[in-house]
Amino acid sequence: MTHVFPRHTRARPPVAVRGEGAYIFDAGGKRYLDGSGGAAVSCLGHSDPDVIAAIKAQADAIPFAHTGFFTSEAAERLADRLIAHAPGTLSRAYLVSGGSEAVEAALKLGRQYFLERGEPQRTRFIARRQSYHGNTLGALATGGNAWRRAPFAPLMIETSHISPCYEYRGRAEGETQDAYGLRVADELEAELQRVGPHNVIAFVAEPVVGATAGAVPAVPGYFRRIREICDRHGVLLILDEVMCGMGRTGTLFACEQDGIAPDIVTIAKGLGAGYQPIGAMLCTAAIYDAIEQGTGFFQHGHTYMGHPIASAAADVVVQKLTEGGLTARAAQMGAVLDDALRAAFGQHPHVGDIRGRGMFRGLELVADRESKTPFAPEKAVHKAVKAAAFEAGLICYPMGGTIDGQTGDHVLLAPPFIVTEAQIGELVDKLSTAFRAALP
Repeated sequence: MTHVFPRHTRARPPVAVRGEGAYIFDAGGKRYLDGSGGAAVSCLGHSDPDVIAAIKAQADAIPFAHTGFFTSEAAERLADRLIAHAPGTLSRAYLVSGGSEAVEAALKLGRQYFLERGEPQRTRFIARRQSYHGNTLGALATGGNAWRRAPFAPLMIETSHISPCYEYRGRAEGETQDAYGLRVADELEAELQRVGPHNVIAFVAEPVVGATAGAVPAVPGYFRRIREICDRHGVLLILDEVMCGMGRTGTLFACEQDGIAPDIVTIAKGLGAGYQPIGAMLCTAAIYDAIEQGTGFFQHGHTYMGHPIASAAADVVVQKLTEGGLTARAAQMGAVLDDALRAAFGQHPHVGDIRGRGMFRGLELVADRESKTPFAPEKAVHKAVKAAAFEAGLICYPMGGTIDGQTGDHVLLAPPFIVTEAQIGELVDKLSTAFRAALP
């Protein structure tokens, strides 16, 4: 008997009692290799002594001080460290408690920025289909995850959705990568002309699409064209790096590999590495200055924003990702993981695509590799793979609706950056076991 309200009322998950490096142990003593970092969260693995020590020290000093009255040394240190490594002219960090909160803050800041500038008619956002930006109403509205959106659609803000940059499904035969990237990026220009660019606040996108499509990176040149279009029309570019940021793709910020910088970026998950709930929204000096020189007050806030213990934990995490070399290790071991996946599944009859960057990899599952035909949705192949992997002692992150919200299946992998080559071999072996058990 439990009084916990679970994610699924018919599920009875095991009790996690201990974490050790890349593994989680349940109450029965079973060991699970954390091949997805939960949901791309546990970049340092479990039970990192330095992060735990920082949490204890901050709890001894002061565990909480409301930001309506105080700042904290931990929050100041973390913000300084993030901005020191941030791309472009990002200059301020707004610390919250998770990814959805960070995206909500970004959307509201975008709206208030234009109010401060005397452009109240800007009320719309444009995003992409098959994206995911969080589960609060604003984040859900901008997200393009069809099945998550459907029950709550009547409550959502108005958002347009254009095509994702999804090369495996979208690039036409004979079309070059460059031509494909420009074609789908130019859908933003077309949508801006349809709704009126003067009515749009921002374009919102994940540099590498995470849960909804399975580690889908944009082709080269795509985001440079997106940046050009936004600049031409005075539209903000909000990049959601909640899942793909903080070293996950082999650079601290995923957008660094696309050669651009956003006006606003959201981060979470790997920012705290699971040791404390934390997220952040970073904005440019120009956006901050508009608030400072206008009303001086961002009309937004949460009780636990800038939480000292969460900030202290995240500061150590970011230090390890940067000075500690773990982001570089994510790039290095990501190449090892990619090679291992291609060696094991590159010719698998039901693996259509292997993709991603760094320690962020996706495998798209298909009924027929040659034609790219997906499995019928009613087969729920992703659920079968997840269950079989868990039985084999592997935590991975399969999802369905990969193609259009209804059809398609993929497996997302996001191991801790500390993972060894032997553990990558274990991951691949256990995923092979799951595929044998779950795929026809």
